[in-house]
Amino acid sequence: MLVVAGIVLSSLNRDAAERSFDRRLNVYLRTLVADVATPDEAGERFPQSLGEPLFELPLSGWYWQVTRLDTARPEVRSSRSLWDSTLPHLDDAPLSPAAGARQGYVQGPEDQTLRLVERTIDLGDEGRFLVAVAGDAVEIDEETRRFDRALATTFAVLGFVLLLITTFQVRFGLAPLNRISAGLAAIRSGAAERLEGSFPIEVAPLARETNALIEANREIVTRARTHVGNLAHALKTPLSVMMNEASANPDNPLATKVREQTDIMRDQVTHHLERARLAARVAVIGTVTEVRPVVFALVRTMEKIHHARGISIELDAPENARFRGERQDLEEMIGNLVDNACKWAQSRVALETFVERPDIYSERSIVRIVVDDDGPGLSPQQREQVGRRGRRLDEAKPGTGLGLSIVVELASLYGGGLTLGTAPIGGLRAELVLPGA
Repeated sequence: MLVVAGIVLSSLNRDAAERSFDRRLNVYLRTLVADVATPDEAGERFPQSLGEPLFELPLSGWYWQVTRLDTARPEVRSSRSLWDSTLPHLDDAPLSPAAGARQGYVQGPEDQTLRLVERTIDLGDEGRFLVAVAGDAVEIDEETRRFDRALATTFAVLGFVLLLITTFQVRFGLAPLNRISAGLAAIRSGAAERLEGSFPIEVAPLARETNALIEANREIVTRARTHVGNLAHALKTPLSVMMNEASANPDNPLATKVREQTDIMRDQVTHHLERARLAARVAVIGTVTEVRPVVFALVRTMEKIHHARGISIELDAPENARFRGERQDLEEMIGNLVDNACKWAQSRVALETFVERPDIYSERSIVRIVVDDDGPGLSPQQREQVGRRGRRLDEAKPGTGLGLSIVVELASLYGGGLTLGTAPIGGLRAELVLPGA
């Protein structure tokens, strides 16, 4: 806008300078017309001077010229400053209605730019004359340049001041939005539970509705957990009664069928209730868990459980590892993986934790937990099967076959995943990837 305004103002100033210059030329032009129309006592129609010394100085840039047009050969008289040159005509220039003359720019004797005003007068029998006056246009250019320099300096200062004011407005006017953004980041990372502090009336409704949304989310999760628990208790008793009644008649084929179907129902109920419980916990916003204390506690527990087999568990967990989720879920996932590794290991289990970023441009980190054992390992076909719910490769090992499937489902709910491979120490490698904080 400043550039456009500067161009417009510069153009208006140049027009004003030209009009002022033209008024000066028109004064000389009217004087010449009066001299031509009224000859002196000696009958001389062409003046020797207009009272301006510049018309007397050779090639001064100020010239006048009178040309008689009604003779066979045009008779030309001019100022001494024009010397032996002539002024060009403005045949194509439009006639000014105010002054009754033509005006425009022409090239002078020294190739300088001249502003020229000319007028044709008809004296009847006394003849037709073309009267022209020209002045050096450098005065217009110099005045325009002076104005442009002053305008550029003024607008530069104005632009700088406007830039400072705009920066001040953006920095301090949008500061409450930056506080809201930082507050939401703190809630997401688990450092805060709601937006705190006072906000201007323009953004206070946003903060208030955001806090209300977070509270509503927590209430929904709490109600979901309550409903899941109530449903679990409501189904356990009927299933137990049916199981007991079927077990009382072991030789009855109908009882055997009821017991079989009851086991399937119990597994299905357990599975879907577990999914609902996990989904409800994952929905909680802003929960963060330190990984190191969790894995240390799990390792000590597993060493005690498998102490009789002499299983050694190696642990490497950095202090900055943080999982964006519930502690109970992390314990369940890592506990299933470590327990599975201890069941199949011959003597050694290794647990390592890494904190990484998906790429250099990502702001969020991931936590990678690797569990290796020196057991027999699994073939690629067996790895595909063990992640399925209830699938067990060896019935001699204790368990329900739900451990790895729970890990897979829970990790996927958090946006992570579980992959199985071959461990460097010879057995199975389970690699769990979870969102970091």
